[in-house]
Amino acid sequence: MSTEIETPEAGTPEVSAGSHVEALEREGDIAADYLEELLDIADLDGDLDMDVEADRASVSIVGADLSQLVGHDGKVLEALQELTRLAVYRETGERSRLMLDISGFRADKRARLTKLGTETAAQVSDTGEAVSLEAMSPFERKIVHDAVAAAGLRSESEGVEPRRYVVVLPAD
Repeated sequence: MSTEIETPEAGTPEVSAGSHVEALEREGDIAADYLEELLDIADLDGDLDMDVEADRASVSIVGADLSQLVGHDGKVLEALQELTRLAVYRETGERSRLMLDISGFRADKRARLTKLGTETAAQVSDTGEAVSLEAMSPFERKIVHDAVAAAGLRSESEGVEPRRYVVVLPAD
């Protein structure tokens, strides 16, 4: 059984949904192997959980005290995620969008940002006035944009990195 389908218009192979999930699972496996080695070198205990969510591989490390792998405001976590993505790239030759979470830091942050987006959307709906939020990373802005859209309003990113921020706008 072939995992490629010839597209009539373009004449180029298209990857089937099943092989796409398999490729993401392989990314997760490569990332987990890399992170297990890193934990061994650092002499840290942690359990790894791999998944595919939102069309990307996801790896979570949970365990005892892993706060040094998260760092202040997730800075070390961000660096580890980029290193892990590079390890995946080295093995696959494909750019990875893998998400790494350590001790639930990113999951907690997602919940807080979703709440912020929902509450800000409610405030904008009540007042009819746009609200600008503090500067955020692209990951953080995406979560807020999604929450605002789910509330039926729109939002835009303004500013220049690293001071880019979300503006929640009233409904038209």
